[in-house]
Amino acid sequence: MRPLMYLGIDIGTASSKGVLVTRDGLIVARAERAHSVSTPRPGWVEHDAEAVWWAEFRAIAAELSAVFAELGTEPLAGLAVSGIGPCLLPADASGTPLRPAILYGVDTRATTEIAELTAELGAGAILARCGSPLSSQAVGPKLRWLARHEPEVAAEMRMLLMASSFLVHRLTGRYVLDHHSASQCTPMYDLRAQDWSEWAQAVAPGLPLPELAWPTEIVGHVTEKAAAATGLPVGLPVAAGAIDAWAEAESVGVRAPGEAMVMYGTTMFLVQVLTDPRPHPGLWGTCGLRPDTYTLAAGMATSGAVTDWLRGLVGGDYGDLVVEADRVPPGSTGLLVLPYFAGERTPLFDPDARGILAGLTLAHGRAHLYRAVLEGIAYGVRHNLEAMTEAGGRARRLVAVGGGTKGGLWTRIVSDVTGLPQEIPAETMGAALGDAMLAAAADGVDTSGWNPVIATVEPDPGRGADYDEFYRRYRELYRDTVDIAHFLAARQHRDAP
Repeated sequence: MRPLMYLGIDIGTASSKGVLVTRDGLIVARAERAHSVSTPRPGWVEHDAEAVWWAEFRAIAAELSAVFAELGTEPLAGLAVSGIGPCLLPADASGTPLRPAILYGVDTRATTEIAELTAELGAGAILARCGSPLSSQAVGPKLRWLARHEPEVAAEMRMLLMASSFLVHRLTGRYVLDHHSASQCTPMYDLRAQDWSEWAQAVAPGLPLPELAWPTEIVGHVTEKAAAATGLPVGLPVAAGAIDAWAEAESVGVRAPGEAMVMYGTTMFLVQVLTDPRPHPGLWGTCGLRPDTYTLAAGMATSGAVTDWLRGLVGGDYGDLVVEADRVPPGSTGLLVLPYFAGERTPLFDPDARGILAGLTLAHGRAHLYRAVLEGIAYGVRHNLEAMTEAGGRARRLVAVGGGTKGGLWTRIVSDVTGLPQEIPAETMGAALGDAMLAAAADGVDTSGWNPVIATVEPDPGRGADYDEFYRRYRELYRDTVDIAHFLAARQHRDAP
């Protein structure tokens, strides 16, 4: 008789989550632990892999294993993990971290190294070979930063780990990275060859690189030592896993070419599936989760982070703000927001972009401000979707996920601004669910019916023309104020404590 359940655990930016799922897609238990990032210096964003990644994985695995034991069902069939990425966790030969993990594109410390590597290798050559330009998202420049600024760590480093591969190593002893995550180690991975390239030695000379596997491949089994630490059974199959946003796309069935996900969270993230690489200088091109797919990805530096910042300033809870903002007409009575409060990732790749709120009068209140922020983020989503279309990746299906899908207003604004319908699945907080799907896929299970669509947000054609004009002004506002933003950013860097 086939085993009954699969375990998925995700390490996110602000929390870790896990689910226990039957082979029919029923979530029977959930677990969550909250954490925060460390920002020891301006532009630095880090996680302590032991205190956050491993400790929270252990706690969640133990909690869900206890639930499983109480159910008295058949043995667990498999486990997959995902995590924030691409990250740089340098570790020694035993897998012990040598410093806190340097996180993905929100960590902007390696700007000098980005410029150096781009000049050495050529921007066009990097884009053609790797699918992405060098940016704060890339691992390669951060490795060079490490060698330059922390040479003692670089000298001792024998493993390049990310959140998922760190956990896989702890569980199985294997030093392995999935192809998708490796494809974000720009410029070290050749996207078309689907292998490490000789450029890896130019970036990190002498560093042993991990073996490559696909996210749905079983790469090892839980060891006795790991079982004792986590409560997981000895011998449990462990899949390679992936980066969390792509596991989220997996959770809502975004797997076929032409399908795309927009994830409403602390940051906004988009993933579109392709049949072949489509490099674009304003986007990230990566391997997909399966050998015959690729993806285009986009990520805004902030989204929910700005709404949270505003709520802290004006007071009230989200429910009240949504109700009030819903009464404000499109265009927020003449307000326009650039949501670049932490710089911007795609398609600008400008870490020194800054937030702007234009058009304020004494008649504006918190409802106008809140709606204007949601609209500004929606303009950013449209900007990224247009870049995907320019690359030849027009989406034929858009699925919305994440906490921002609750309440309805934000998704309606995005559909009105973009002119695109969005499907809402039954489960919208799903990187951990996506992990369970990857584990099930590795076991040969068809998970296509696990998370059905329960609603569709349709755009209001009557609002399209008005939003078109605001979107045009949104694009002009960045262009016309970028020099001022960069001046202010330079002063902020200079005067930061």
